[in-house]
Amino acid sequence: MQTGWRVGSLFNIPLFIDNSWFFIVLFITLSQGGDPNRIELLGVGGAWAVGFIYAMLLFGSVLLHELGHSLVAQSQGITVNSIKLFLFGGVASIERESKTPGGAFKVAAAGPAVSIALFVLLTLLGNAGSLPPVANGLVREVAQVNLVLALFNLLPGLPLDGGQIFKAAVWKATNSRTTGVRWAAKSGQVVGWSGLLLGAIAFFSTGSLFAALWPVLIGLFILRNAGAYNRMNTLQEELAKLKTGDAAIRDFRVLDANMSLRQFADEYLLEDKTAPVYFASSDGRYRGMVTVEDLRQVERSEWEYRNLHSIARPLLEIPHVDENTPLTEAIQTLEDKQISRLTVLTPADAVAGTLDRGDIVRAVARALKLPITEPIIAKIKQDGVYPAGLQLGAIVQSIEKA
Repeated sequence: MQTGWRVGSLFNIPLFIDNSWFFIVLFITLSQGGDPNRIELLGVGGAWAVGFIYAMLLFGSVLLHELGHSLVAQSQGITVNSIKLFLFGGVASIERESKTPGGAFKVAAAGPAVSIALFVLLTLLGNAGSLPPVANGLVREVAQVNLVLALFNLLPGLPLDGGQIFKAAVWKATNSRTTGVRWAAKSGQVVGWSGLLLGAIAFFSTGSLFAALWPVLIGLFILRNAGAYNRMNTLQEELAKLKTGDAAIRDFRVLDANMSLRQFADEYLLEDKTAPVYFASSDGRYRGMVTVEDLRQVERSEWEYRNLHSIARPLLEIPHVDENTPLTEAIQTLEDKQISRLTVLTPADAVAGTLDRGDIVRAVARALKLPITEPIIAKIKQDGVYPAGLQLGAIVQSIEKA
């Protein structure tokens, strides 16, 4: 769910402002408005007004930068969910990644290209001398900021645009998107640590905590996001290796297909505190799945002489997957059909096990060595919902769409 303040839309793209944006606008307004030369020339109120205009121009530049990414993504048929302005600039939230490294390169390069174009246009405007001196100086400053914005974003590390470009290049060279993400995320960690180092150098050389603040904040931001990219990439790699059979469990009972419905109700439904999955079998063959819902559709007067075979649903007619099917396909099937469980079949169409979201999370946790306990798994099974920090349905959908 999108957070922040919605302030409109551009090209059918919702525009949001994060709470942190107001802080940085105030900070820029006060710092620029406190310029002694501007105060002497325009007075305190006029200097603050110029500072506010400067802040708006900066974030207008950031908005155009993100709009560049968004419009190129839209040209590739990709839905752009929103553009959000926040403390460190802006971010365009797109529904999926480009399907090719060339497409990913174009989306990533569009933002810096817009910033460079703004630098050129504003520099030409500032040098033309057609504006009042205050406006002329303001335009030149914003031009310089756009150049810095472009160059900074071209640093080759995720989540920066340069990291996306680097990822696309490695993807193209290796024909592997995951390899591209891995290398770009590692490069992002180098950039992040470099920001922390620059902050430390600035502090010890000047003694100013303020001088060290921004490099440190930006370094931490990049480190955090590069780590998130790396973790997501590892998760996607491990998911790609898993088969449905790796997650399936044998949490079911096989009953005689000739058993009467009355006997089934008396001996099993009343006995089992938790209702497992039931399958009917006779002559060494599975006849189908038996559910309480199907039993309830039969008049109780018929329970004495009707058997399980008569209400069993054939295995190939119920939601099922082969045990050798990639686990990502099983996850996608659960989401597409909005069901809680799948039956897992062997190549010979016998029952290999059952599979629900809890079983999937257990298999992923085992593969990634995540500390997810059985009580948590039990809750996932009961609720039929993935945990907040492991939204496998959304993750797989983004992989499938890419």
